[in-house]
Amino acid sequence: MKSISSSSSSHLLIFISLLLSFATFTFSSSGVRVIDGLKNYSELRLPNGTSGPESLAFDCHGKGPYTGVSDGRILKWTGTQWVEFAITSPNRNRTLCDGSTDVNNEPICGRPLGLKYDTKRCNLYIADAYFGLLKVGPNGGVAQQLARVDDDGVPFKFLNGLDVDEKSGEVYFSESSAIFQRREFQLIIPTGDRTGRLLKYDPTNKKVQVLLKNVTFANGVALSTDDSFVLIAEFSSSRILKFWLKGNKANTSELFARVERFPDNIKRNKDGDFWVGLFSNRVIGTSTLIPWKKLGDDPLGVKFDNNGKRLEILDGRGGQELNSVSEVKEYDKKLWIGSSMKPYVAVVN
Repeated sequence: MKSISSSSSSHLLIFISLLLSFATFTFSSSGVRVIDGLKNYSELRLPNGTSGPESLAFDCHGKGPYTGVSDGRILKWTGTQWVEFAITSPNRNRTLCDGSTDVNNEPICGRPLGLKYDTKRCNLYIADAYFGLLKVGPNGGVAQQLARVDDDGVPFKFLNGLDVDEKSGEVYFSESSAIFQRREFQLIIPTGDRTGRLLKYDPTNKKVQVLLKNVTFANGVALSTDDSFVLIAEFSSSRILKFWLKGNKANTSELFARVERFPDNIKRNKDGDFWVGLFSNRVIGTSTLIPWKKLGDDPLGVKFDNNGKRLEILDGRGGQELNSVSEVKEYDKKLWIGSSMKPYVAVVN
């Protein structure tokens, strides 16, 4: 038997090291990169029994993340702890609200869902399920309400996702239902409700324009880099729609992509691609140490390019850590993961 030279051994060790360094992902048979969500995984635990860090945002200085939680507050991560940054309810009762996870308190305490920083103006925009579209400046405090009704005077019932055009300051946002409030969201799917809408707020005239009606459980919203289209998630239909803002198809919508689970928030990364958080309805009954079939079988986030081509999948491995994903935000070479239920923000390096 031939012996292996020390040089060959060194090369083999280097090769194995390289393989291990890339062990957090693999490629599916379709060529889509699959990321193991439980490798290089950590949690930023929320304070005081709160839960549901639905959406995540970083400010104009790169600080954060900021997130809205179950008791109506918007919290900021300082690097070592969460601190209160803003609230959406002008008459919020701290005794009742702080630390609350009771959905029946939401109309009083507020429930901030979609968040997006306008980094050009250093304002944080908020879609609150009960208090409408709001913004708050870099010092935080009580958020300023921008709109609570549409141009016909119809009050919003359940706002959800949003994105901001930093050039014009226009805000694109979704109303999940014109019938049910967030605390009644379980009724949207069985009733076949199609009253969701895509809307636009114009800061120059303070008017709200309805762009798209009859959306099923309208959810996440994301604007393209060139402002030519906006994406909106149809949660109960498991698909993403593309609404054209410019060009020959302006003011029309088309299918952008179908997904395996319920699409929640959509976040664009610095390269112009889109991460879609997928809310899982699977039942957890196995240890996280037991592989969930094979890598790629448990998609909890999907990254698409501008044309709807799949680029990456975040796989939860069947674990409880990532079974209720609302958002995947790619920032600072990490995936920051929000949830409508969990008491923490998850981070995958």
